[in-house]
Amino acid sequence: MTNAVHIVCPHCDAINRLPETRLSDTPQCGKCHQPLFAAQPLELDTRRFDRHIERSDLPVLVDFWAPWCGPCRMMAPAFAQAAGVLEPQLRLVKVNTEAEPALGSRFGIRSIPTLALFHHGREIARQAGAMGTADIVRWARQHVGG
Repeated sequence: MTNAVHIVCPHCDAINRLPETRLSDTPQCGKCHQPLFAAQPLELDTRRFDRHIERSDLPVLVDFWAPWCGPCRMMAPAFAQAAGVLEPQLRLVKVNTEAEPALGSRFGIRSIPTLALFHHGREIARQAGAMGTADIVRWARQHVGG
């Protein structure tokens, strides 16, 4: 029997159920037929955040950032590259704390950039400060066991 996982579509936010063994087969959303993984971070607003964090069986790595933050802008390409390495085992998302201050406040984000790793709606790890691609990948895998 194959384990099924729930994946939230990055395009239409539909919840897709698929066999875990098919994650690497470039699956598409059953509703909008767009790819479930694009090897790039997904920008989330407050409205979409909870659905992606709580309804996905995949761990979700969140980059809390702001456009005025130099280290955030420096880390952005590394975070995008990490998405290409870590998907489909993890979903990488970005939250602009300037545009979504309620999310930054809700999670007590005191400095940016801050990476927070969530699984089944619960924060399981946090790291403040800019990192390179290899460090992001290593840190994420260390906390999800892969």
